[in-house]
Amino acid sequence: MLEVKPSPNPTEPTTTPDPNEPGKADISRDSLAAGGAGVTIAEAAARTGVSVHTLRYYERAGLVVTTVDRTASGRRRYHQLDLDWIKVCTRLRATGMPIRTIRQYAELVTAGRGNEKDRLELLETHRAEVLTKLAELQENLELIDHKIDVYRGRLEAGDADQLWAPGRPGR
Repeated sequence: MLEVKPSPNPTEPTTTPDPNEPGKADISRDSLAAGGAGVTIAEAAARTGVSVHTLRYYERAGLVVTTVDRTASGRRRYHQLDLDWIKVCTRLRATGMPIRTIRQYAELVTAGRGNEKDRLELLETHRAEVLTKLAELQENLELIDHKIDVYRGRLEAGDADQLWAPGRPGR
């Protein structure tokens, strides 16, 4: 999970590997400033897999942990930190996390150190909800698999016309 961390040396951008997510990095706020010109909103949408409309909504809803840079003409410029965070938000949304909970999480991350227990509790609560949904989906999938097996078996046996159909008496 992307966490915003202050850089130990404010003049030098840092990225440190997150031991919990191989290949991911924790990116400091200072690396954001050093990240160059950034990308346009269209490029950010393409890189994150969300629409331009969604990016604007995420900003308005308070889900973005930084203030998105603007050019002199007022156009948004997204940096890697923004893109990484947006991906976190979209994954949380894909698991059914409500916008208000993502906003709460973003506020905790933005606030910085000292609220890690609150972040952990929020994520553990959501994880439990996701596991419950997964169990329900697994149960539903088992029913679908059973119905598929019944139809395949009846089709192979040549008696699929014996399957029950609503509105047809005796079947």
